[in-house]
Amino acid sequence: MRSDMEITYLLNSGFLVKLNRTLLVFDDFSDPANAVNSEIAENNFDNLYIFASHAHFDHFDSHILDYQKDATKYIFGNDIKHTKRARAFPAEKTLYMKKYEAFEDKNIKVTSFDSTDVGTSFSVETEGKIFFHAGDFNWWDWPGDTEVNRKAAKLAFFRQLEKLQGRAFDIAFFPVDERIAPSQEFGAKEFLKATNTKNLIAMHRVGFPRWTPSAEFWENDEIPIWSPVDAGERREFN
Repeated sequence: MRSDMEITYLLNSGFLVKLNRTLLVFDDFSDPANAVNSEIAENNFDNLYIFASHAHFDHFDSHILDYQKDATKYIFGNDIKHTKRARAFPAEKTLYMKKYEAFEDKNIKVTSFDSTDVGTSFSVETEGKIFFHAGDFNWWDWPGDTEVNRKAAKLAFFRQLEKLQGRAFDIAFFPVDERIAPSQEFGAKEFLKATNTKNLIAMHRVGFPRWTPSAEFWENDEIPIWSPVDAGERREFN
């Protein structure tokens, strides 16, 4: 049975999504397996959209300028606009999105949402599939932080989650960051409770082992989980 899409892990929160005639690249700050260039070289696509959720070094890097000849559109969180690196990107191909904005062309529909850190998160609809890339949107419950800060982080997370309540996603890329263990699952767990998500891909885990959800993680029906570790890992989805 032919899969509808193939997803390749780049690194950290970076992913390449290959659909029938569309390529989506998310937060490609580093691509040690050279997955994106290899896919572009095959020239088996009509449109290439490159997303960067925000300007943090582990989400955005200027090497993605190498794709500009083939890129249909660069779609960036608005904070990137104010960086020196942004000046090099072709203005006619680059879109900066503030939170709660929408962009649509004949191939793709993008809605931006807020983050609980910097920049934006994205909902992306194309070829009959809907993706959510959280960027750094998460419940950043840092153990050892002050109670005031932890309460503020929780409030910020749930305020944003209300905007996503009831939305359906075929694939959601969401942080499960082991640096905040034992709180690492909090955000993803609540996200799944609030949305109708078919597949969850854990991200923001560079340098950590593969994540296996705890027994406490599941409150509703289980869904497929992928927690990639090695750059260049690939998985097919229907």
